[in-house]
Amino acid sequence: MTLQITLSVFLFFSIVPQFCFAGKFSWKESSSLNQHVDLLWKDQKIARYVFEKMNPKDRERTYKPFHHIFQSNGADFLTKGPGGKYTHHRGIYFGFSKCSALNGNGKPVNIDTWHCKRAYQTHEKFITKTANKQEASHTAEIAWRVDDGTVFATEHRTLRFSFLKEGFLQVDFQSKLSTDQEEVQLDGDPQHAGFQFRASNEVATKTSKETYYIRPVEGIDTKGKTKNWPQDKDMTNLPWKAQSVVVGGNRYTTLYLEHPANPKPSFYSERDYGRFGSYFKTKITPSSPLVVQYRLHIFQGEMNQKECEELSQAFVKSN
Repeated sequence: MTLQITLSVFLFFSIVPQFCFAGKFSWKESSSLNQHVDLLWKDQKIARYVFEKMNPKDRERTYKPFHHIFQSNGADFLTKGPGGKYTHHRGIYFGFSKCSALNGNGKPVNIDTWHCKRAYQTHEKFITKTANKQEASHTAEIAWRVDDGTVFATEHRTLRFSFLKEGFLQVDFQSKLSTDQEEVQLDGDPQHAGFQFRASNEVATKTSKETYYIRPVEGIDTKGKTKNWPQDKDMTNLPWKAQSVVVGGNRYTTLYLEHPANPKPSFYSERDYGRFGSYFKTKITPSSPLVVQYRLHIFQGEMNQKECEELSQAFVKSN
């Protein structure tokens, strides 16, 4: 069965029927103290950017901004927020557990923007925000801070949302991380750094035995089986990987695509409770910022190895 035919079949069982393509995207800001902005297609919620102001009295909940994705009902989250199994795992997020920078006194410090220990991330402002019939996007300026408030790096994080013609949600993620310090080191490990996706905590508490992964060489693996670098040496420099989980009684697939221009080597990790992604180590200087690109395809349904490969090739050709 070809990609076109298979995806057309998925069309009838995925989120697509709820989105008439005569509509358009729009952003809706919250009126509550819990700052966020929702992305809607017509009147249906698609995604949420959470950017509450850092509160030392509520540090765990407010120490970094992130993006949620909604389930096909437009009411419940497909992704995980604060709390649950590993509270620092939050939807679509980016950070490094081992950062070396300077604090406000000019002293070297080892800090962590993954668990947000001795450091944290703050939303500073929106640089752009657009929405129309074809796509929606926004770019947020996010400060990476030492606990004394010193900004050691500034990130411009752009997410672009659209539907393929077959109707699947496509999320393009681009980050540019800059510094005014002489040098900032970024490091960690595949489980605690990089660009990652975390599914709802329901996967951890109820459906982890239903989780499976699709990989470039093996294709669809057995339920519950995971592979991780460094135990699995082949989990290096993958062009793509897909995760399939059960949330709210429905199976959802997330295809993770890595652009070949991203720093290499990159090392991959996956968990049956719904977190997966990759990391690399690098450094940034005033003349050499970090720029990375990833793409996620997220939908209700299943995929096979051939479909993942073709979407990966399309991603590379589009940039």
